Amino acid sequence: MWVGAAKTEAGRAFGYVKIQLPEAGQAVTRQTFTFRLDKLKLQEAQLRDGHYLLRTNLVAEDPAVLWDRYMQLVQAEAAFKSLKSDLGLRPIYHQLEHRVEAHILIAFLAYCLTATLKHRLQGHAPGLSPRAVLEKLAAIQTLDVWMPTTDGRSLVMPRYTEPEVDLALLLHQLKLVLPKQPLPRLVNASPAAMPPLKM
Repeated sequence: MWVGAAKTEAGRAFGYVKIQLPEAGQAVTRQTFTFRLDKLKLQEAQLRDGHYLLRTNLVAEDPAVLWDRYMQLVQAEAAFKSLKSDLGLRPIYHQLEHRVEAHILIAFLAYCLTATLKHRLQGHAPGLSPRAVLEKLAAIQTLDVWMPTTDGRSLVMPRYTEPEVDLALLLHQLKLVLPKQPLPRLVNASPAAMPPLKM
């Protein structure tokens, strides 16, 4: 049981250790339970350390072209990972083709914005990830303030919350400026007719 737990915790490093376990019913002593480092196997692994080995059946291709294709695959997988983790996109099962295409377009545009943010962070705030910035920006929320007028209409003032000090510093570092608060508008409805708040 303890050996299994150690194997799980050690991961791939467990393969460089040779262990002799006692037979069933045999007492655990220094003679029946031994372990040692497989130095030859470790040296072979150190020679390969830091190198990639690509196996393929495309033997006629130029190795440089194969490497480029592999890196494109890595980038595509990273994009899908970003869509699922950073942007929280999940599969939606559409029935109509135009809805499928619209969903793909929205997902692609969201990824483009994330990639743009990542590129911008490299120059202005290299210690931050796009996900961390999106979590910070989520603190900015918008709301509509409805005020009744004497003629039965309402003055609607859309407002966004002012960023906290740390978020304001982040926006300054990224050289991003929030737009001005939107202008108020008059609507032919009373505050009682305003749509319910969604929590």
